[in-house]
Amino acid sequence: MKAVGDRRRGFIVRDRRSRAIRSKAAPLAAYALAVTLVAAGATPAYAGADTERPTAPGPITVVAIDTTSVELTWAASTDNVGVVRYPVGAQFEDSGAQYSTDTNSIRITNLRPSRTYTFSVWALDAAGNSSVSNPTLRLTMPPGDDQPPSAPGQPVAYDVAATVVGLRWAHSVENVALDRYEVFRVDVGGTLTRVREVYQYPPVNSAQISGLAPNTTYTFVVRARDEVGHLSPLSAPVTVTTLPPPPSCAVRSVVRQWPDGFVAHLVVENTGSTTIDGWTMTWRFWASQQVQGIWGAKVVDRLNNSYLRVSNTGRNAVVPPGGTVSLGLVATGTQLPEEITLNGGLCTVADE
Repeated sequence: MKAVGDRRRGFIVRDRRSRAIRSKAAPLAAYALAVTLVAAGATPAYAGADTERPTAPGPITVVAIDTTSVELTWAASTDNVGVVRYPVGAQFEDSGAQYSTDTNSIRITNLRPSRTYTFSVWALDAAGNSSVSNPTLRLTMPPGDDQPPSAPGQPVAYDVAATVVGLRWAHSVENVALDRYEVFRVDVGGTLTRVREVYQYPPVNSAQISGLAPNTTYTFVVRARDEVGHLSPLSAPVTVTTLPPPPSCAVRSVVRQWPDGFVAHLVVENTGSTTIDGWTMTWRFWASQQVQGIWGAKVVDRLNNSYLRVSNTGRNAVVPPGGTVSLGLVATGTQLPEEITLNGGLCTVADE
């Protein structure tokens, strides 16, 4: 019995069945190797060599929709090797999210009622080629909100300055999603002038109102608006008077310094034409520095760990035009009093 072939006239003659088996075995082995590579996370040679893009998916259509979710479908893309997934984008104004599916449909949840989204879809193949000229769908979700927000709490003024006022208030209660707060100035005759909009991404219940006139009385109210456009009642009003313009001032300083500390004596002069009745002063002071002694003033706090803020004592609150107030400081560190302000006004400094 001949296992492979026989010798005839000095030649080896191969069995045709054996040759046929071997000719089929080579592609099967190559296929098995490719399957093994894919299973191990490698990219087959044919995928790496694929540079042909999939065709664009067909138009996006809505299968089902409610107030917070939508099911979308589209005609499948074609590709010379095969589409592996469809990324799907959902864009609302300047924010968005991306999803993925390996079929030609998807259900997207956690959307917001009455919002208008732009959905997009594109195809990717195993080599990472992406389709072009992809479809989009602009879709407004059904309304799910038929209640207006409650009125915001009465604003409270803080950090009042000559031209800026801070306002904060208690949040409105909203059954779905709050879109923004609107801050209004109440003018003569009750006319409302909107001065700020505070969008709720993330939620914020405060605002700074700038561009005000010094030493002027203002009244403000706040109103809430939800994403559907429902308006709350107006809040109770708050009335606040801005501070006078910052005083002009000059500071003379006498400093004695050692390697890790100093003593400074400051004489502050009111160079303006208005009497100062109550004052705060700030100057540069590093977080690592410590106050070891102070006179003529009392420490209030540190601002952003970069400035020391002090205020008047009970005996030197009033500084008439041309008048002066004296204070002193013993502290650690090497940062001397610089960038000195008096009631928000930057003082000129002259060393002695």
